[in-house]
Parts: sequence; C-alpha cells; structure tokens
Amino acid sequence: MTQKVIIYQVFTRLFGNRNTTRKEWGTVAENGTGKFTDFDTKKLKAIKKMGISHVWYTGVIRHATQTDYSQYGIPTQHPAVVKGKAGSPYAICDYYDVDPDLAVDVEKRMKEFEALVSRTHKAGLKVIIDFVPNHVARQYNSICKPEGVTDLGAEDDDSQGFSPRNNFYYCPGCHFEPTFDKAGYDEYPARATGNDHFDNRPGINDWYETVKLNYGIDYWTHYGHFDPVPDTWKKMTEILLFWASKGIDGFRCDMAEMVPAAFWAYATSRVRQAYPDVIFMGEVYNPAEYRNYIHSGFDWMYDKVGMYDTVRAVICGNAPARIITNAWQSVDDIKSHMVYFLENHDEQRVASDYFAGSAVKGLPGMVASVLMQPSPFMLYAGEEYGEKGMDKEGFSGCDGRTTIFDYWSIDTLCRADASGLTDEEKYVYEIHEKTMQIARKEKAVDGEFYDLMYVNPSSGHFSDEKQFAFLRKKDDDLLFVVVNFSDDPAAIKVRIPGHAMEYLHIQEKKCKAKDLLTGEKLDITLSPEGLVPMTIGQRGARVWKISL
Repeated sequence: MTQKVIIYQVFTRLFGNRNTTRKEWGTVAENGTGKFTDFDTKKLKAIKKMGISHVWYTGVIRHATQTDYSQYGIPTQHPAVVKGKAGSPYAICDYYDVDPDLAVDVEKRMKEFEALVSRTHKAGLKVIIDFVPNHVARQYNSICKPEGVTDLGAEDDDSQGFSPRNNFYYCPGCHFEPTFDKAGYDEYPARATGNDHFDNRPGINDWYETVKLNYGIDYWTHYGHFDPVPDTWKKMTEILLFWASKGIDGFRCDMAEMVPAAFWAYATSRVRQAYPDVIFMGEVYNPAEYRNYIHSGFDWMYDKVGMYDTVRAVICGNAPARIITNAWQSVDDIKSHMVYFLENHDEQRVASDYFAGSAVKGLPGMVASVLMQPSPFMLYAGEEYGEKGMDKEGFSGCDGRTTIFDYWSIDTLCRADASGLTDEEKYVYEIHEKTMQIARKEKAVDGEFYDLMYVNPSSGHFSDEKQFAFLRKKDDDLLFVVVNFSDDPAAIKVRIPGHAMEYLHIQEKKCKAKDLLTGEKLDITLSPEGLVPMTIGQRGARVWKISL
C-alpha cells in the first residue's frame, strides 16, 4: 500500500513560541520566538499520530532580520530593506546558514538544526525545507559558505544590465531609489527587484527587500542564454546538494515558475544522482505550466488556482459543490502530482473573517480534499484547531493570515498545549485528526476514485449545490464519502450508478456500513441505479466504510 502523503507546514519561528505578550511590532525580546528544540520527541510523535507524513519546516535558512546578531559574527541588515522586525523567510541572506532566532545556542545553530532532522526522522516523519531560488535579500552575504564557494554576485560585471555570466540584473549608473523612504540605505548600482521589477524604483507593494537572480534569461529580449550553463545554475544546484547532504527529504521551491524550467531539469537531475529519493514541490500558479515543470523534475505542484480556489468558493457559498468535479478533471492526467490544501502561509485562514469566518464551515472541504484523490494534502499548523489569523501583528497587519514577518505566537497552539481549547476547536481538531488517519490507514484511499456527481443532479433528495459525493475502492474495501456544504442538516439519497459498480467491480448486495468519523452504522443496499438514504449534519461529512 502506498500511504497518503500529508504535509504539515510549520512556521518554525512561531510554532513553539508560547510567549503570549503579542505586542504589535514587538522585538524578539518582547514577543519571543520558537526554537528547533521545541520539536522534541513528544511533540513530533504527536504530529505523527495526527496522520502526518512530512513536516515542512518553513523559514529555516538564514534570512534578513532587524534583530542584531552581530556579536556572533552575523552581519546586520539595514531596516529599510527588511519587512517586519523578524523579516521575511523568503529574503535569504545566506543560503548556507540557518536562522539564529531558531537556536538556543546561536553558535551551534547548524548542529541544532541537524539534530532536529535526526529527531524528525526517528519519529517516522520526513523533512521538507524551503528552497528560495528566484531572489535573495538585498544585502545577501554568505559567511557560512563552504571553502571554494564564490558568493553570489561577487564576480558580476555590474556595468551590464544583463549578462549571462552575472548572478544579478543591474541598473547601470543608477542608485537604488524606491518610491518610499529608504532611510539612508544605499545600493549602487541598483539591482532588479525579486518580482521582476527591472528598474531602480520599486514601490512599497513590490518585493523591494529582494534582488532577482539571473538564470540566463534576458528579460529585455526574452531570450534564454543557457549554453554554456549559467553560473547561477551551478551555484544554486550546489546549494541544493548542500542541504540534501544534511538529510533533507524534500524541498518546497518558492515561486518555482519564476525560474526557467530548463534550470529545474538541470538541478533536479544532478541532485537525484546523489540523493535519488529527494522530493521537489513547486509553487507554480499557472496551470498551463504544470506539466512542463513536472517534466523538469517536480514531484508535486500546488493546486492553487484549480482545487484550492474552487473549494474555497464552495465553502463560502460562492459556487456550487458540483464544480469540484471540474477542478479535479482539469488535472486528472497529473493528479498524483497536485497538492491540495486549504491554508498555507500565503493564504488566509479558513476561520478568518476574510474566508469562511468559521473553521467548522471549512470541514467538508477539508474532508473532500484529503480523501478524494491520490494527491498529497497540506495542513498549516493551527488550521487543525481553527486558528483565525485575525491578529494585527506589525508589518503583516490584520489580513486573515498568520504573519511571516513579525515575532508572534499562535493563539490556538498556545491554548492547545495549556488544555485551553473551546469545544468547537476540539471538534475541529477531532475531525481533522480522524480524516487524516483515515487517509493514512485505509487502503481504499490508495485505490480507485469514482465521482458520483454526474448521476446526482439537484433533486428533491440531493443538492449538487451543497453536497458532493464520491467512492474510493481497493480490493474488498469501499469508502463512500459524502460532504455537506450547507449550514443546514440534510436527509439525502445518493445514487450509485451501474457504471460505478461495473468499473469498481462491486456486486449487488446488502451491506453494513460504518461511518469512520462518528462510529454510526447504516444498512446499505448496493444495487445498480439504487438510492442510498442517509442523514448528514450541517457542514458535515460521512465517510462510510463498507467491507465487500
């Protein structure tokens, strides 16, 4: 049996922090920070028990921050080009170092990270970290690079806006002059900004804290200079190999589609020559490019503009449940590569006022997303309790997201440790845990999938606006899954067509079914074109297991 992949994204700086001061724009001394050591054996075993297979430790590699670690020989960063007191984990300032915030002993920070990798593996979990290939912090300066490694930009000819031999893009003769107050920060010549902003005047909404890396594409002519192999390709591949040597099981590749697919084919093949089992997960938002990047070596892709956007619309009542069918069908040929999720650090929390306003409202979408396809599922720490993300932390502001820029702590994670969860939060956790355990333990989740929506249009006994139903089967195990996106409970009847019985090799018979979420039992008659009656709660789900 191939077990379901369930990825648990943790923002490492926040996850273990139990300081509840939560002062807006607070420093690390005021608001505290989580550490690698917060992931002790007990905590990792609890994560494993929840049904998780992979932990994505977000924000491991050292990034720009306003916190002064100069006493440890770590260069300070100018605050004008750092977002928030803590800084963005996607503004890397040393690819060969780890974030000192995360270490108990800053001078032993890499050894503490290596110990975390070892503990995670011993708990039966795999390790994913970020690889940020498109851009670096404006003041990138590696102090931990291995002997013989030349720093990014060190040998660039900055008199040329573009050269295939350069690591950066330049604005020759121009100082860095953003459209906001740069508070004394100077950069000459200015370099292009990470979000493909190629002049010297990025705005406040640009990725102004970052510098775009040059992979050999001349953005003025849109021509790729890939022969000879660009120096940036070689440097970035060496960085991947460095981290793979630490025992990393996979990389979540930030904004992968902003880097040419040709580079990924080059890099992934070389990494896998040395580390054959390393996984690459790409943040790619253009569906037209999915197959191109998979062909270039990616194992998994974000299914954001398809499944995520669709399920979010259904949860919020802005679209009918039946359109979930369209979402999976559009990528059916690459379904095992598509990562489903309802939250991550970029997206708003389900329970936030900007999304559903309640974690319970998101539960049917979660159950369907986890159980529907062989696709990996990704859970963001705090989502399992219904974290609201409505704090005003500092740079992040109150936007329905959990900050990645500020020193903070996550309310539900703090209260979960202190046995202070509400009844609703406990229920949200229970449904998450049971669903993920079903996905990991039930062999039918590794089997065939059959969407029942085409034979269940809206009628007096079923609403294709509010309900979604499907089957999963392997060998003699059948799962019959129905979710209800309505705020009202429903008494429904679901048709199972003769084609489903033929396709899944199901014989006509009377069966005993057990709901794996509630333990309830139901007598079901499986017959061609037969209707199966059941009740389903408001924003509820049924996962009926039938042994054939």
